[in-house]
Amino acid sequence: MDTGSPRDTGPDASQGTIGAAGGEPVWIALPPGLLKMRRLLLVVWLGLITLAAGLLPGLLAGPAWAAFALPPLALLAWGWVMTERNWRSWRYAERADDLLISRGVLWREETVVPYGRMQLVEVTSGPVERHFGLASVQLHTAAAATDATIPGLDPAEAERLRDRLTELGEARSAGL
Repeated sequence: MDTGSPRDTGPDASQGTIGAAGGEPVWIALPPGLLKMRRLLLVVWLGLITLAAGLLPGLLAGPAWAAFALPPLALLAWGWVMTERNWRSWRYAERADDLLISRGVLWREETVVPYGRMQLVEVTSGPVERHFGLASVQLHTAAAATDATIPGLDPAEAERLRDRLTELGEARSAGL
């Protein structure tokens, strides 16, 4: 299934290659499990709001008041589409000296984290993420403004990335 996002499907995609011919980074997109998780959370929360906004007034004040359920339903439909667009916008690439993280639908944001500036790389996975088989990689640097997160990775890929980034960070900081 082509999702329209720049994915590397070659054998080096799982290895997080440093770059393709011509110096362009090899971008790796996030797995579809993150989209499923975010959509489930959207349906649960807006579903509860829809029930509260439509069912309670409809039962207490009459059937016409059940129309209050329409705005949350419209927000659910809009959120369904926007969640996929946001998921498609996330990607990361490992280069020789830094890690690139790109995200954003309306406002594109690209974060460059030099390996030598990384102080801590941690893998986290909350209960909902664990249910969907996902983990997040959090990068902490000397400057708090450049802390970065890559959400929704396969746990094995998150651990591989953590180990690789830690190794590269130690090698780069040793030269300082």
